[in-house]
Amino acid sequence: MADDEIDYNIVFPDAVTSERHWLGTKEPVVILLGWAGCKDKHLSKYSSIYNEQGCVTICYTAPLKTVFISESFGYKELSGTARKLLEILYDYEVENSPVFFHIFSNGGFMLYRYIAELLHNDKQFHSLYVTGAVVDSAPGSGNVRGALRALRATLGEKISPVLRYVLLALFAVTVFLLRIVLYPLTKYIHKNHYDAVQDEPPTWPHLFLYSRADQVIRHKDIELFVETLKQKGVPLDMFDFVSSPHVSHFREFPQQYPQKCRDFLIACMNDSKGAETKKRRHVQNH
Repeated sequence: MADDEIDYNIVFPDAVTSERHWLGTKEPVVILLGWAGCKDKHLSKYSSIYNEQGCVTICYTAPLKTVFISESFGYKELSGTARKLLEILYDYEVENSPVFFHIFSNGGFMLYRYIAELLHNDKQFHSLYVTGAVVDSAPGSGNVRGALRALRATLGEKISPVLRYVLLALFAVTVFLLRIVLYPLTKYIHKNHYDAVQDEPPTWPHLFLYSRADQVIRHKDIELFVETLKQKGVPLDMFDFVSSPHVSHFREFPQQYPQKCRDFLIACMNDSKGAETKKRRHVQNH
C-alpha cells in the first residue's frame, strides 16, 4: 500500500484468530523492517508468523539509495520515514495497541534507530506502548567488507559488471573514509546506527537472532552490542544459529525460528500486562 512517499503493506487478522490468541485484549501491531533489497514476498513470509498469531502486521523496507547512500553520507532521510511509519498507527487507529518490532540486518536497524529516537524525544508518540523487538542479523559496525557483500548481493546480476564494480568501488571508498577514517570527527555530526542505539538504547525487551556463519554482519559486533545493552539494564536475550547465512535463519531453521519469535512475543505481552496498568513504558523513563 502507498501512503504518499512510502510503500508499505498492512495486514489485519481475522477476528476469530485474534480472539483465539489474545482473548479480548488488543492484539499487537508488529512492524517489520526489511533488509536492504528485501522484496515484499520475502518479508511476507516473516509477517505470516505474526498474522497466524492474530497480530496486525506492517511491513516496510527502506529504499536502497537511502540505506547505502544517504546514511553513508550522513543524510538523515530515514528520520522522516520513521515518522511516517509511526503515523500509520494513528491513520489506522491502532495507536493504543501494543507495538512490537521485527528488524532485519543493518538496513532495518538504521530505520529502527530513528524510530527509537522519535519514541525517546517526540511528544506526538509518547502514547505508543512498545512491548519488545526481535533483531535478526544486526547490528554491525564499521565492516566495509560485509557492507560490500550486502551491496553486491543487492545489486545482483541485473546491471553490467563494469557498472557494478564502479558502484562497489565508490561505495567502499566513501564508507571507508566517512565511517572509519573520519568517523572520530564525523560522529559528532552524525553517529552511525550502531553507536546511536548503543548510547541511548530503548528500554523494552530485545531478542537478537544471529549466526557466527554470517558473512555480512560480524557476530562479534552483535555480541558486543548485546553486552553493552545488558550493562545498561536492557532486558534481552540472544540466540546463535551457528550455521545459517545472513538473514537466512528462517530458511535454514523453518520450525525453530518462528517458534522463537512467537515465544518471545508472547513473553513480552505477558510481561507488559502488569506494567501497562501502572505506567506506559517510554524510552524517556530510562
